[in-house]
Amino acid sequence: MFLDNRQVAIDSTLKALAESLDFFYDNTSRLQASIREELTPIYEERREKVFELERLCREQLKMLPHDVDIERDDYRWLWSRLKVVVSGSYRWVLNGLYDRERAVLIALAKGMSHPLPSVIDNLLVALFNQSHDLLRSLYEAQHEFTTSVRQSKANK
Repeated sequence: MFLDNRQVAIDSTLKALAESLDFFYDNTSRLQASIREELTPIYEERREKVFELERLCREQLKMLPHDVDIERDDYRWLWSRLKVVVSGSYRWVLNGLYDRERAVLIALAKGMSHPLPSVIDNLLVALFNQSHDLLRSLYEAQHEFTTSVRQSKANK
């Protein structure tokens, strides 16, 4: 079965959301406790919304779930572990979360650019607003980290 343009856009949105969730949960232990406590409820809420979006897409858009690409997931998992070893883990995780959140916003905007059933459209808007707020929080965390690193270097 071929997908129409709106199904392709929603499929890309679902993939971007899934990748952001995977990255967060794979790297949760590398975050500082305060930022982890702030972000965990947001990602838990996102996970619930993604499950609901997947259900609605099956029902309303007649989309079938895709098989997970296990080799791709294994490669990404290994690559993220190697990056942590080579670079500063906390900074790298914040940058990774930020980059994935930007990709989520772009995917959501593309999905919302198509006519969709209102229940799906409303869920995309809620996810977009949540993602925008999360992007702001991640930017602030990056800025605070950079400032604290500069201050600690200046104090040496």
